[in-house]
Amino acid sequence: MRHRSVCPYDCPDACGLLVTVENDKAIKIEADPAHPVTQGLICGKMRQYQQTVHSPQRLTTPLLRTGPKGAGQFKPISWGEAIERICSRWQEIIPQYGAEAILPYSYAGTMGLVQRNSGHPFFHKLGASRLARTICTPAKDYGWKALMGDTPALDPAERSKSDLIILWGLNAAATSIHSMAAAQAARKRGTQVWAIDTYRTPTCDAVDRAIIVKPGSDSALALGMLQVMVAEGLLDQEFIAAHVSGFEELCATTLSGCTPEAMADICGLPADTIRDLARVYAAAKAPFIQVGGGLTRYGNGAMTIRCIACLPAVSGAWQRPGAGLFCGTSTGAAFPLQLVTREDFMASPTRIINMNQLGNALTSQESPPVMSLYVYHSNPAVIAPDQNAIIKGLEREDLFTVVHERFMTDTARYADIVLPATSSLEHPDLYRSYGSYQAQRCSAVIPAVGEAKSNWDTFCLLAQGMGWDDPFFRQSADDLIDQLLAEPNDWRDAAITGQLRQGEPALMTPPTSPRGPWLTPSGKIELRNERESQPLPCLLPTHAETDGFPLRLQPSVSLYSLNSSFNERDDLLTKRGEPTLLMHPADAAARQLQDDQPVSVYNQLGSVELTLQVTEQVPQGTVVSEGVYWLDHSRSGRGINALTSQRLTDCGAGSTLYDLSVEVTNAKIVGKTP
Repeated sequence: MRHRSVCPYDCPDACGLLVTVENDKAIKIEADPAHPVTQGLICGKMRQYQQTVHSPQRLTTPLLRTGPKGAGQFKPISWGEAIERICSRWQEIIPQYGAEAILPYSYAGTMGLVQRNSGHPFFHKLGASRLARTICTPAKDYGWKALMGDTPALDPAERSKSDLIILWGLNAAATSIHSMAAAQAARKRGTQVWAIDTYRTPTCDAVDRAIIVKPGSDSALALGMLQVMVAEGLLDQEFIAAHVSGFEELCATTLSGCTPEAMADICGLPADTIRDLARVYAAAKAPFIQVGGGLTRYGNGAMTIRCIACLPAVSGAWQRPGAGLFCGTSTGAAFPLQLVTREDFMASPTRIINMNQLGNALTSQESPPVMSLYVYHSNPAVIAPDQNAIIKGLEREDLFTVVHERFMTDTARYADIVLPATSSLEHPDLYRSYGSYQAQRCSAVIPAVGEAKSNWDTFCLLAQGMGWDDPFFRQSADDLIDQLLAEPNDWRDAAITGQLRQGEPALMTPPTSPRGPWLTPSGKIELRNERESQPLPCLLPTHAETDGFPLRLQPSVSLYSLNSSFNERDDLLTKRGEPTLLMHPADAAARQLQDDQPVSVYNQLGSVELTLQVTEQVPQGTVVSEGVYWLDHSRSGRGINALTSQRLTDCGAGSTLYDLSVEVTNAKIVGKTP
């Protein structure tokens, strides 16, 4: 029998799936050809998703640590014993340290609205510390809002009306396959497609023009283009006068020093190239810029978006179909998510710990110290910055760690108790996309594997273990989904809500237009925002500029994994190969390094051993490592996040995972490692 389902992973598309089930097992995963957005296209990772669901590596029973932390030595226990041990330990911690000594850590292992957020009501009622989930793209969101306020994003389907599509900092071939497909379809219609990135990604090989810039310099390129447009009168003065504030000040201050010649050294492009890009962009009738998240993972990430967002503002692109800037959709108002998260359960606001600074939280002497860590649908030992600090914290004997997972991840190896988790095919949920305005409900299509339980069911058991008699925790996940769908609103009428109830993918429409009126305090696109410490878009430095190492490292995405997910799949690991470092031939020659040799990559935070791949795919001065691997796959027992820092973005408190510098040496030579 075939069932409709949804891809649960952290990807813009929330692809529609068809799952064939026989004898309570998923035997085939296909793309849903009737899905209005994903239209029968899914990535290679999901085409064999049944291998993940029914992997022999799945955790099937609760486990109790029996050996040293990190050794991966456990014995099976019952769910009853696991819940009793967890709750008893928390009941010991709370009187001595307070409930804020307990820290939940979760992120995007699942994107379902119920299962992803089901820990919130439990930890709010417990009085635990809260987690700022800011590892991804809060700087991008912040930069958009600084200019555009609450104005909704374009419908990405408008790409079909564009004559110029710019994929800026977006390796769409790996992270947004439907954007890639849309761009390819546009090329066939005669639309010009550009890719702007820090090295030659697979996306760059599939577009008309690839523009390679220095890491963290995208704002310099945008400001250089703006200066050309102003100097040469390539503007829509009528649109600016009616809909834009702060233009004159931007010209008189920031842009006066942003000539192509001045920006050339910063972004690594010839001045004439900057001029040409500006002229072609300004001449396009409907230029569509789609911005990725990677270019905002620098110390200047939010400002970068503000600078890029000036381009459609001064060109008047916003008044033309198919033109504008797309950062991603936000459909939070379409569902009353507070019915799941229940902030009202907090007796009083508790402290907030930024997830990018977990290493500090686990190793500092803050009051109270973190005495218990509960991790679900995330793997911070591998995916979070400053890996050495995190592992040092996880090694603490006095830290009581619980991990709810499908596999024995690197974080789970340090846990005191590991709980087996369900996959998306084993529990119900409601999914929404951040790459379009669609949503879809799905049901469990197979029984739970072994004794695995969903996030929601586990938190209900923990609530019982804490002695709470709150009817909220006696509901099912389906009950919560029904509540989220109970009332139509401005985003979805009764017909759309009915589609969602039936498990059909449904397209929603923002109640306000992305083309105005602009939902800002002034009612205009605000190039000048007096509420910001930097009122005007400007150049800001990256963190790595002053770190003292000569090479800029770009931790990039892989076609065959998603963060640390899918590392359980041998078929995908074979395609990925071992962890490698891409380096330009000139940089390799300067260090007397050869292709395919082991090298040590190091900075002030740590070192990692990788296999060198010498290639002109990367520019001189930049090195690249693609994908996040489990530590078992690493030569040195450390991954690329041993080199990334806990520093935050300029605004939004986001991660700066791409903002780092390193040196590289022969792995047999002791480098300048800490």
